[in-house]
Amino acid sequence: MSNNSLSEEFPMIIHHLSGCARYSLEQLSLSMNQINGTLPDLSIFSSLRGLYLYGNKLNGEIPKDIKFPPQLEELDMQSNSLKGVLTDYHFANMSKLVYLELFDNSLVTLAFSQNWVPPFQLSHIGLRSCQLGPVFPKWLKTQNQFQGIDISNAGIADMVPKWFWANLAFRELISMNISYNNLGGIIPNFPIKNIQYSLILGSNQFDGLISSFLRGFLFLDLSKNKFSDSLSFLCPNGTVETLYQLDLSNNRFSEKISDCWSHFKSLSYLDLSHNNFSGRIPTSIGSLLNLQALLLRNNNLTNAIPFSLRNCTNLVMLDIAENKLSGLIPAWIGSELQELQFLSLGRNNFHGSLPLKFCYLSNILLLDLSLNNMSGQIPKCIKNFTSMTQKTSSRDYHGHSYFVKTSQFSGPQPYDLNALLMWKGSEQMFKNSVLLLLESIDLSSNHFSGEIPLEIENLFGLVSLNLSRNHLTGKIPSNIGKLTSLDFLDLSRNHLVGSIPLSLTQIDRLGMLDLSHNNLSGEIPTGTQLQSFNASCYEDNLDLCGPPLEKLCIDGKPAQEPIVKLPEDENLLFTREFYMSMAIGFVISFWGVFGSILINRSWRHAYFKFISNFSDAIYVMAAVKVFKWHHRG
Repeated sequence: MSNNSLSEEFPMIIHHLSGCARYSLEQLSLSMNQINGTLPDLSIFSSLRGLYLYGNKLNGEIPKDIKFPPQLEELDMQSNSLKGVLTDYHFANMSKLVYLELFDNSLVTLAFSQNWVPPFQLSHIGLRSCQLGPVFPKWLKTQNQFQGIDISNAGIADMVPKWFWANLAFRELISMNISYNNLGGIIPNFPIKNIQYSLILGSNQFDGLISSFLRGFLFLDLSKNKFSDSLSFLCPNGTVETLYQLDLSNNRFSEKISDCWSHFKSLSYLDLSHNNFSGRIPTSIGSLLNLQALLLRNNNLTNAIPFSLRNCTNLVMLDIAENKLSGLIPAWIGSELQELQFLSLGRNNFHGSLPLKFCYLSNILLLDLSLNNMSGQIPKCIKNFTSMTQKTSSRDYHGHSYFVKTSQFSGPQPYDLNALLMWKGSEQMFKNSVLLLLESIDLSSNHFSGEIPLEIENLFGLVSLNLSRNHLTGKIPSNIGKLTSLDFLDLSRNHLVGSIPLSLTQIDRLGMLDLSHNNLSGEIPTGTQLQSFNASCYEDNLDLCGPPLEKLCIDGKPAQEPIVKLPEDENLLFTREFYMSMAIGFVISFWGVFGSILINRSWRHAYFKFISNFSDAIYVMAAVKVFKWHHRG
């Protein structure tokens, strides 16, 4: 009866079933409905082996005196809103239970007796977001057959006991998630006996070096801890054939990245971001031919992008933003890495022009070159960013995966992609299908010049376009309104001229617009959402008029005479500074001469005597000239 939009009270359903199926009911599947109410006593169903209640609206306090059926093998109550305490009493006599799934019932606490020995051996333990702490659950020591365990976000604040790690070391293909707790300590080292499936330790307090026995996992997430030594883990003796996914982000590594990556033949996903790694990007990373995602964001990496990375032709995401990398951006990124969908090179020291071969990136969805020293013109061939010419929806997202092949396991393995984007004034993290929807170009805070290429009008799928803080000239493309998916448009702090294109009014989903600090003129198109933006979005365009600006328009022009705004770096002969220096020089000269005359008496007498003699001489000369003129007449 799953997926049937049932909305009855669960106790009432059990009441109806108890009359006709008390002894015969073996499976009860009511998942993905709207069933509410709390748990009744289910022990009356003596033959029940499977109970599936996940994805409903079960709520209320769990009664202290109920029991689950003694023959129950599988219990799944995940994703409800139950609350209360489950004790060893509820699970008494359940010797056949092998599958327990209670996750995402955040108000449920498991409080078992200190030395309780469960009557069951679980193969699957799913207790995410249930409250198990603060002490590490001692009853788990008795569970020696589980293949999967998830006790993440369970309020545990303790040291992980050595017996727990030992249990992993001698087992095979275990999947374990203990992330988002407050677990700590140094992970002990054990001999690598068997291949394990996945280990997620993220968002805890583990520190010190990374134990080498963790290399036995296919997928390893150690992010958001306090690890500080990666050398012994990354530079093993021999080849590590089975590690496919490694996340060491947000730790405390401060050394150079070890140049030992040729040992990791299968690595497909590598995240070393948000650490303090220094030095060059290791050349040996270029030997990871299966690599699909490389994230090195926010470290202290220097020098140029290594030439060897051109061998990583399967890269879908390359994020090396927020480092101290320098040099030219290699043209081979465009010609060799044509599978790239997400490329983030922002906040570095790259210079030079954008290589024309970048236009080979037909699959690109996110291009971030912001906050560098790039120059030259924006290539017209960006029209070849084919994926940006198409509008996408969440239905177009089919996920990302790589192929895993081991002696015990073979098949595609999905993975998450995430990117940190500057979105509407703040950095935000976007993942998977949402990331796919945010088709974005960010070339802001560089030295790009020339006109905005008209070809940008063909990138119909663009959601975010940021060309601010450059030296762009010319007009805003007249048909920019064809980019109807735009939610973010920033062209501020350039030297753009002309009027705001009327077509801009066609973008009805525009949530952020900034055209300030340009040389735009004319009337802001009216009757549209363009008037809903703050006046600061248009400020410092002295010939621009109309709402939301206070300056009124007459026949589409400012009411007063336009003020010509001259760029500050214009090489004019008579500038404001020239006239100011003349005025200052005149004042200093005037008081330098006449101040001295007023103060010094002898100078003053000499000056006035000179003026008197000079005026007498002028008078005599004039009288003589007049006499001679009359005499000639």
